[in-house]
Amino acid sequence: MVRWLTAVSFLALAACGDSVTDTESQSAGGWSIAPEGGLNAFFECLEASDAALVSAHRGGAYPGYPENALETMQALMADVPAIMEIDVATSADGVLYLNHDDTLERTTTGEGASDALSWSEIKELRLEDNDGKLTPFAPTRFREALRWAGGRTILQIDFKRTTRYEDVAAEVNRQQAEDRVILIAYSTGAARKLHRLLPDAMISLSLDTQSALNAAVAAGVPDDRIIGFTGVEDPRPRLFSILNGRDVEVIFGTLGDADSIDNDIARSGYEALYADIAAQGADIIATDRPRAAFAALEEAGRAVEPGECGITKGVSS
Repeated sequence: MVRWLTAVSFLALAACGDSVTDTESQSAGGWSIAPEGGLNAFFECLEASDAALVSAHRGGAYPGYPENALETMQALMADVPAIMEIDVATSADGVLYLNHDDTLERTTTGEGASDALSWSEIKELRLEDNDGKLTPFAPTRFREALRWAGGRTILQIDFKRTTRYEDVAAEVNRQQAEDRVILIAYSTGAARKLHRLLPDAMISLSLDTQSALNAAVAAGVPDDRIIGFTGVEDPRPRLFSILNGRDVEVIFGTLGDADSIDNDIARSGYEALYADIAAQGADIIATDRPRAAFAALEEAGRAVEPGECGITKGVSS
């Protein structure tokens, strides 16, 4: 079912009708991440430069720009060189599109299960930002997000319960995009399956011990295809060091609910904590505050520089 929009809402959409064009214009002078030689070589280059990256949770939502939207990612890349973490759901007729929840109510003008509507119905919905405000943006089809990301950024893909690994892998293969995606796995079994489907892709695997890494390698996932997601509670420098010593990049998450590190930083004003986490060995910081995290890394001399490792920053005309 689709919730009816009021006449006022339609007027608001019409008033914002140029937003996408404005965002595209902005991104022309923004950042691009175009790894050369594969993602493993890319991350090795960043490590040699002592630089950390930010990963924008759900594409970097902020007021006026909803999560998991192409327009939001475009706007963020105007300001920050970020990996884009996205959630891939599946419509009733098998179309892959971006949506986090099992239902549509929180982030769209639709209602019901995320896989209950056809794509022809979903594409007519409008997205709402995290404050519940209507935006002019429609849900993004996965194939369009993947096409847009080519030469611009790396997509980190989280699979929702409606989505088959095989379907995502088929689209990644169709666009020859294995060297610019990171696949999220929450278990060794999932990592093994994803590696079979896309052997050249990187896999973000939840790791809390060296033994967990050993189990993944024993299951057939090579060290140099693994990025270790090390949680969202407290940084663990010893684990970071062990993983980096095995050619495994480290992701640490500052994202989450009201008690997240992101929110602690926002409340305290101690923005330098992002750089402190990088100094402890985190290669990627997964955050709901990508602009603030990048600014803190930049202030501490730990942000990527234009011209490094396939990362560029354009000049607006």
